[in-house]
Amino acid sequence: MDKQVKILVVDDEERIRRLLKMYLEREEYVIDEAETGDIALKKALENEYDLILLDLMLPGKDGVEVCKEIREKKATPIIMLTAKGEEANRVQGFEAGTDDYIVKPFSPREVVLRVKALLRRAANATYVQADTTAKDVLVFPHLTIDNDAHRVTADGKEVSLTPKEYELLLFLAKSPDKVFDREQLLKEVWHYEFFGDLRTVDTHIKRLREKLNKVSPTAARMIVTVWGVGYKFEVVSE
Repeated sequence: MDKQVKILVVDDEERIRRLLKMYLEREEYVIDEAETGDIALKKALENEYDLILLDLMLPGKDGVEVCKEIREKKATPIIMLTAKGEEANRVQGFEAGTDDYIVKPFSPREVVLRVKALLRRAANATYVQADTTAKDVLVFPHLTIDNDAHRVTADGKEVSLTPKEYELLLFLAKSPDKVFDREQLLKEVWHYEFFGDLRTVDTHIKRLREKLNKVSPTAARMIVTVWGVGYKFEVVSE
């Protein structure tokens, strides 16, 4: 029997939680709820969720604070829910480590589609075939990206990345030595239209390097800053 997908829905408005729960349960997802940032953080750290829908404006800790604290411990995929006109806050959300955002008022069907898309992108070992012949694997000295398994290992140790961090690393690694500016990375990695602060890219690069550096400083050096331009992936052997 397939493992049921468990989602935490965080919003201080009961009607929104009820609406999202109704639509998501139709997809046979298991839904848990939280109405404040503090409750959301406690639940997110104590339980294993496949995805979190997180409202930006919450009593107590706001969505950005909650996201930052979750990211210190876990790589759970997070979709931020934001009200119109809060673009600066959405930028903060991306910088805190959210993987996607949806603007209120939203269509519940759009939420379901975004949830499905992010779950597909997220690491899911259940989709790895028993055949050990890798079909989509990038192998470098000190770093391996197994795109079939959505798994990154550096010097033989697994690196826990958020879906967005993973996509960013994979995109750069597929074109070694090619320099991409921040606008290109926003367009290619974030996929849909996003007019935001380019620091979003810088923050994700920084977090990616930090995670790689914990297990392999050599692998971390493969993410290279090209001053005044952007970033590139450079193969380092030692």
